[in-house]
Parts: sequence; C-alpha cells; structure tokens
Amino acid sequence: MRPIIKLIRPKHWIKNLFLLIPVFFAGSLFQIERIEILGLGMIAFCLIASAVYIINDLKDIEVDRIHPLKRDRPLASGAVSKSKATLLLFTFILFGLSLSYWLNPIFFYLVCVYLALNVAYSFGLKNISIVDLFIVSLGFLIRIYSGGILAGVEVSHWLAIMILLLSLFLVLAKRRDDIVLQAKSQAVIRKTSSSYNLEFINACLTIFAAVIVVSYIMYTVSPEVVDRFNSPYLFATTPFVIAGIMRYLQITIVEMNSGSPTSILVKDKFILTTIILWIISFYLIIYN
Repeated sequence: MRPIIKLIRPKHWIKNLFLLIPVFFAGSLFQIERIEILGLGMIAFCLIASAVYIINDLKDIEVDRIHPLKRDRPLASGAVSKSKATLLLFTFILFGLSLSYWLNPIFFYLVCVYLALNVAYSFGLKNISIVDLFIVSLGFLIRIYSGGILAGVEVSHWLAIMILLLSLFLVLAKRRDDIVLQAKSQAVIRKTSSSYNLEFINACLTIFAAVIVVSYIMYTVSPEVVDRFNSPYLFATTPFVIAGIMRYLQITIVEMNSGSPTSILVKDKFILTTIILWIISFYLIIYN
C-alpha cells in the first residue's frame, strides 16, 4: 500500500482546507451543518486532486525518470503499474464527481472545471510559460469559491484577489526551485523552465510579495471590511502576514528549498507559528 499512498499524495490534501476559508471569514466556522457539508466537499476534492496527480504522473513518466527527486515516484520507479494506476484514477474520478454532484450541482460544475483545467494542464498547458502559473493558481481560487457555494457564503473580491496573488507567489517560488535543480543536474526538469530564469523569477517574487502585503493592509483598513467585522483592529494581524512572506522569501532565495510549498507550510516552524498566530488573532477579532 505504501507506493499507492505515495501515488495519491495524501499530504497534499491539506490544500483542500482552502474550502474552509470563506466560512471562517464569514464568522460561521462553528455552524455544524456547514462544516459537515464542507467536510464532504473536501473529500470530493481530495479524490479528484489525487486523480489529477495520477494523470500527471502517467503523462510524465519518462520526464520524471530523469528528475533528481521525481524519479522516485511510484510510476516513474515502477513500484506501481500503469494499469493499476489507471484503475485507481477512474475509481477516484467516479466517486469524486458522484459525491460532488450529490452535494450541490454548482459545486459539481466547479469540480468539473478544476478537473478539466488540470487535465489540460497535464496535456499541454503546463508547457506554456505564465499560463502554467495561472492554471495552478486558479485551482486554489476554485477551491475558495467551492467552499463558498457549499457553505452558502459569499466570497468577497478582496478574498479572491488575495488568494490568487498568494497562490501565484507560491507557484513562482516552486518554479524557482525547478530552475535551481535544473542548473545543478543539467537535465530538463520542466519544459517551461527555459522561459524563466532566476532574475525573472526573483523580480516576480518581489512584485507579488509587495502587492500581497499592500493588498492585505488595504483589506484590513477598508471601511467595508471594518464595518462587516465591526472592528477597527484587523490591521493588527498584518505583522504575521509580513513575517510569513519574508520567511518564505528567505526559504526560496537564501535556502533555495521552495520545491514543496505543502511541506514548508507543514514543517517550517517559523511559517507555522506565523500562521497559527494569524489565525488566533483573526479568530479573536471575528468571533468575540
């Protein structure tokens, strides 16, 4: 079972917690009926996301075999056969789409869009520079709107913009790691890597880091948001956002270890601390 588990990448299911973000900001986190339906929605997304990982691994077997890290993936290493992976793929898609349609037809359509985008990404769009970045980022945006649909909560423009900016920032950091690995191994890690270089990625990371921080500050002091949360103290959460962005830039540029955003968000103590403190501070403002 270990190769199968590695193939479906359950550690990446943490990304589906993004479905909870709209209900958290709406102040409805403790409404059990909403959490139950969101939990089922997360299961549907986990199934579809794992199917997407299998599709990508099936498509990239040969490329992964020359990658210094990806060559150990179950399909590239031969630990899991193509036939077994294909059977698992269709099983996950069947159950994932069935569950999503049972939960909500609009949610089902969003899940279908997510699946279609990722299939298109695996079969060609990932080879188009800049487009590849936006495809990955749109996956997080779809999760946000999916969570809003299931919980019956409106997703604000502020939230959508910040999620898009943050996801682009994380994807750029990951691309930078690919370029560094490619320079070390002298192998083609990703076709779009030739369209990027460190100067371009560093410039984009700087721009997005600045825009994220400014956007967040504008969000916390906007009259609309202050009135909605009935608190003028939202700006007090800004230092945690700035510290988190600075630490991620340090991991990316100084330590050159931004290949797995999921691992960083789970394992890096500094990042974890800033996220926990940000959640606590926002919780105290929204729910008290």
